[in-house]
Amino acid sequence: MHPSNSGTSKQINELRKEIQELRKSLNQINDQKEALFDKREKLGKEIISLINTTKNLRKKRDELTTSVKEFKKERKNLNEHITKKIENIKKLNKEKKDLERKKGIKESPSQLKREIEGIEFKIETSALSFDKEQKLMKRLKELKKKFKELTEMSGVWESTHGLSKEIDEEKKKADEYHKKIQDLAKESQEKHETSIENSKKIQELKEKEEKVKKEITEKKEEINKVNEKLKEKLQQIGELDATYKEEKKVKQEKQEKKRKKTISERQKEVEDKLIRGEKLTTEDLLVMQNID
Repeated sequence: MHPSNSGTSKQINELRKEIQELRKSLNQINDQKEALFDKREKLGKEIISLINTTKNLRKKRDELTTSVKEFKKERKNLNEHITKKIENIKKLNKEKKDLERKKGIKESPSQLKREIEGIEFKIETSALSFDKEQKLMKRLKELKKKFKELTEMSGVWESTHGLSKEIDEEKKKADEYHKKIQDLAKESQEKHETSIENSKKIQELKEKEEKVKKEITEKKEEINKVNEKLKEKLQQIGELDATYKEEKKVKQEKQEKKRKKTISERQKEVEDKLIRGEKLTTEDLLVMQNID
C-alpha cells in the first residue's frame, strides 16, 4: 500500500486540517481580544477625561460658591449701612418737622427766595401806592426773617439730602451685588448639575469598562483552551509523523532488500548462462553492470 493511503498518513492529514482550523480560530479570538483591548483603552481615556473635567467643574463651582458668600456678605453690610442711614434720615426729618412747626415755616427755602426776589423786583420796577408799598415791605421783612431761619436749618436739609443720595447709591450697589449673586449662583448650580451628570456618565463608563475586562478575561481563557488543544494536536501529529517515518523506513528497507535479492538472483541466472555459453540479452547485460 502507498504511504499516502496508509492509516497513519490519513490520521496526519486529518490532524493537519484540525491544526489549521485551531490556528485560524486562535487568530480570530486573538483579534477579538485586541479589539477589546482597544475598546477598554478608549473607555479608560474617556473616564480619565471626564474625571479631570469634573474635578475642574467642582473647583470652579467651589470658587463661585465662595464668591457668592463674599458678595452676600458685602450686600449684608450695605443693607445694614442703608438701614442705619434711613434711621438717621427719619430722625433728621423729625427734627426738621419739629423746627418747621416751632417756627411756623411751611415753605421751602427755594420757594421763599423766589417770593422775596419777586417782591423786591415789584417794589423796584412798579409805581405803587404808599399803602401797597408798605404792605409789600412788611411781607418782605417777614419772608426774609423766615428765610434766615430756614438758612439756619439748612444743615438739616443738607444732611438729609446727602444721606438720601448715599442711600440711593448704596441701594444701586446692593442691587448690583444681588444680580451678581444670582448670576454666580446660577453658574455654580449649572456646574454642579453638569458635575452630577458627569459622575453618572463616569459610573456608566466604568461599568462598561468592567464588562469589557470580563470579556477580555474570557477571551484569554478561550485562547488558553485553544492553545492546549493545539499543543495536544501538534504532539499527536509529531508522534504520528515519527511513526509514519519509521513505517516508511521499514518499508523502504524491505523493498531494498527485496530489490537486492532479485538482482542477486538475476545475476546468478546470467552467470549460469555465461557458464553454459548461452547468448546474453540486453537485460542480462544490464544486470551484469549492477554486479559490485
